[in-house]
Amino acid sequence: MKLIAGLGNPGIKYQLSRHNMGFLVLEALAEKQNIEIRQNKFDSYLGKGTLSGTTVMMAKPQTFMNLSGAAIKKLLGYFKIDLSDLIVVHDDLDLPFNSIRITAGGGHGGHKGLISIINCLERSDFIRIRLGIGKPERKEMVEGYVLEHFTDDEMKILPNILTRACDAVVEVILSGTQSAMNQFNIRMNNKSNEEA
Repeated sequence: MKLIAGLGNPGIKYQLSRHNMGFLVLEALAEKQNIEIRQNKFDSYLGKGTLSGTTVMMAKPQTFMNLSGAAIKKLLGYFKIDLSDLIVVHDDLDLPFNSIRITAGGGHGGHKGLISIINCLERSDFIRIRLGIGKPERKEMVEGYVLEHFTDDEMKILPNILTRACDAVVEVILSGTQSAMNQFNIRMNNKSNEEA
């Protein structure tokens, strides 16, 4: 079984904020795969189904971003899922908006959700689907920036990003991380769907 965890903050207030990219991708993927994310257990909303012939558990931790690791640790333990079968979908300030990067392992880059996961699991060698949100001009603006709603221009591009991110998750499960990296780790131009 694979655990696909989308990171975000619960509540309507944060629904369309940049920090909720992980939730948005998971919701889009669940809809495409006819999986209902409704069960409330282990501090998460869960949905179980089959994706490309593989059993998957989709999880939206409800602990708020900074405590995401506590929920994910409970899920891995209860369902006896190996760390190599964990896929974390999250926003990334270090990538331009409309970029997707798939990585296996690595640091946290200051992302509080990843810091929590790495601290709770005491390991960092899990798969990440990183979704670029760009960054503000000054470092002190970061906290407000990630919690802001997408701009009107970003909202126009968002459906395409979500589609590509869903396809990236499927490719990881279907063909492996390296194949997905080769296919999706390309730089996209914000104004079009063409490679930059």
